[in-house]
Amino acid sequence: MSRKVKWGVLGTAGIAYGQTIPGMLQAENCELYAIAGRSVEKAEQFKAEFGFEKAYGSYDEMLNDPAVEAVYIPLPNDLHAEWTIKAIKAKKHVLCEKPMAVNAAQLEEMLKAAEENGVFLMEAFAYLHSPYVASLKSDLDSGLIGDVRYMEAAFVTRARGAEDIRLRKETYGGALYDLGCYNTSLATWLLNEEPVSVEAMAEKTECGIDIWSTAMAKYADGKRALLKCGMITNGAAQTRIDELRIHGTKGTIRSDAQYNQEGEITYKVYVDGETITRTVTARQNYALEVEQLGRCITDGEQPHVSHAFSRMNARLMDRILEKIGY
Repeated sequence: MSRKVKWGVLGTAGIAYGQTIPGMLQAENCELYAIAGRSVEKAEQFKAEFGFEKAYGSYDEMLNDPAVEAVYIPLPNDLHAEWTIKAIKAKKHVLCEKPMAVNAAQLEEMLKAAEENGVFLMEAFAYLHSPYVASLKSDLDSGLIGDVRYMEAAFVTRARGAEDIRLRKETYGGALYDLGCYNTSLATWLLNEEPVSVEAMAEKTECGIDIWSTAMAKYADGKRALLKCGMITNGAAQTRIDELRIHGTKGTIRSDAQYNQEGEITYKVYVDGETITRTVTARQNYALEVEQLGRCITDGEQPHVSHAFSRMNARLMDRILEKIGY
């Protein structure tokens, strides 16, 4: 087994508390070394609960700790670039929560900083590390359902209160930034190409952020993708919608697996009049991404979520944001 990498978590956001830090605890090559919060009290709470060695009351203080090798950044979208670049200049490897940048131009600044400072930078799309996604990709690339002609992906969750940070324009909230990036990233990952045309529409709040968006992408060979996201359901657990439909010239794939689902995952492939049930078992997705970036640091792997991929996805997001007038 590779040696353990000393990680620092820069921020005490909900995704860090509920998903990523629990994943880090499961990651075999991760040492939970430092936690930084805007207040030392909050950082101390995380230290006590999760077992960090150090707690810092400022982000800069943690970045100045030479023992920190890698930093996970779960901050609001508007702070990603600032603190990612600061961490990079402190010679830390960085795992930055999705979407890593608010637009493709900002992403280039972050990637350039990583290249100039000789550190790894990876966008935290944890679900892309899942064997479920690998299985989907394998089925498509093998030609099992023929040439893809149409893809449809939906991610819809409960409505949020006005005070929720996801509904603030200044932090780049909204359905597309919070949820739609999953749809665009899945389409980009599975199809591995950029569309020739994009149309989109959205329902927006008074402050100008989208609570529901739909994008329609057309590709060079004529295939199409319909990508839908929203924060509009009534809050019951069963009203979350995760849907994937991929139609090819020979068959169809249908899945209702959730993004970042762990455990046993099934989806259906309909081809030649038969139904194939695929079953894969996925570990905690956040553990998988932390382990993978750790292996980049210790074993010379390259980030699974590559810079080229992040660029493609950011460009697609930019086109949709422009169309909805964000």
